Amino acid sequence: MLLIPAIDLREGRCVRLLQGNFAAETRYDVEPHELLTRYRELGAQWLHLVDLDGAREGTPANRSIILALATQRAVNLQVGGGLRDSATIDSFLHAGVDRVVIGSAAVTKPDQVGMWLRRFGRDAITLAFDIRFDDDAVPRCTTHGWQLQTALSLWQAVDTYRAEGLRHVLCTDVARDGAMSGPNVELYREAMRRFPDIEWQASGGVRAAADLHALAATGVTAAVSGRALLEERFTIEELTPFLRNA
Repeated sequence: MLLIPAIDLREGRCVRLLQGNFAAETRYDVEPHELLTRYRELGAQWLHLVDLDGAREGTPANRSIILALATQRAVNLQVGGGLRDSATIDSFLHAGVDRVVIGSAAVTKPDQVGMWLRRFGRDAITLAFDIRFDDDAVPRCTTHGWQLQTALSLWQAVDTYRAEGLRHVLCTDVARDGAMSGPNVELYREAMRRFPDIEWQASGGVRAAADLHALAATGVTAAVSGRALLEERFTIEELTPFLRNA
């Protein structure tokens, strides 16, 4: 399993939100470029960049920073937040972004997103499904920066794209994100059971090396971590097994 460090951008700054709540923001005194360099030196192969302003507003708001990072080619970049039309996706991919992340549109515009998978290729797109559990313990998808709850289950959402050759899925348990409460291992175990051909990326709740080992045991391809890495809660020795360039 690969560890993918996450950088969340809001108004040009590196931040973390608690459970997707914009009112519960922690700002970190580190520049995006500095953080990318730190993770590259640790041995990170991929970096997950999220434009939080873009996710909420529906159009990229931190484009200049993201594209500046993409030109460095220091690590592979997976970028999301407000990517909701073909022209924007095309511009990011041509500027050096390796993979774009489609969130809300993957839930609300399946026909369009299916076309993007065919046009840009399944290795250029990750579909991000951010979920909250309902009273019956069914994972339901959220949209628009986790602000809107839908009736669509995670399993229905993924199944929609099977015929399009979907390969990469990033799944975040919103209740765990930024809470340092541990990842929802059972969610990802069930995801692998239902869709073993998908390269799952687990996100939300990673707090220690034991969590990475628990996620690796489920069979997911990658784990995405933001806060724990920002706050340096791992030793280099603990990270090395999950960073292929280390």
